Amino acid sequence: MAEVSIKGTTRTEFGKGASRRARVAGLVPAVIYGHGEKPLHITLPARELGVALKESNVLLNIDIDGKAELTLPKSVVRHPLKQILEHIDLVLVRRGEKVTVSVPVHLEGKHDPDGILETQHNSIEVEAEATAIPKFLVLNIEGMAAGTSKHASDVILPAGTTLVSPENTIIVHLSERSTAVEEVAVAAPAADAAAAPAADAEKKD
Repeated sequence: MAEVSIKGTTRTEFGKGASRRARVAGLVPAVIYGHGEKPLHITLPARELGVALKESNVLLNIDIDGKAELTLPKSVVRHPLKQILEHIDLVLVRRGEKVTVSVPVHLEGKHDPDGILETQHNSIEVEAEATAIPKFLVLNIEGMAAGTSKHASDVILPAGTTLVSPENTIIVHLSERSTAVEEVAVAAPAADAAAAPAADAEKKD
């Protein structure tokens, strides 16, 4: 997984006004907490942070006044329209420590072409060492038959990583195309039958 070094600055001002001024200056308000430590309020450079967060579950090695803190993004707040970074919560981690994280699931292989693939979950929760979190996990759907599903238990996990999500969590389901067509065909006559009485009533009026 990716590990990015970034320089942080201790925050001395708080509140909406202070946060707004920080963002105007190209900084993102942040809080570091965990391991029984007192929460540490800092700011991080928005551009560098934005680039780092493009990696899933990136580790941020933050330099604060010459002291390095290894952290994992826990909660990221963005502006609902502009998608600008507004705030981030970071949790302290230690090398060798195991953490629970949500990891994206990538599909590989070709399924039965007669089926329609429906994705139920794009990611699953796993436990892994903080410095060895996989960027993504692989689910093989080669030869998957219509009418069947693939579950969290089918996802390939690298050594040292264990599943946290329920094993029966459905990742993808391959519905039968013929069934979907029949449902549409049955629904159409029903709609026509319902419309007929209404049309007759209009003629009488």
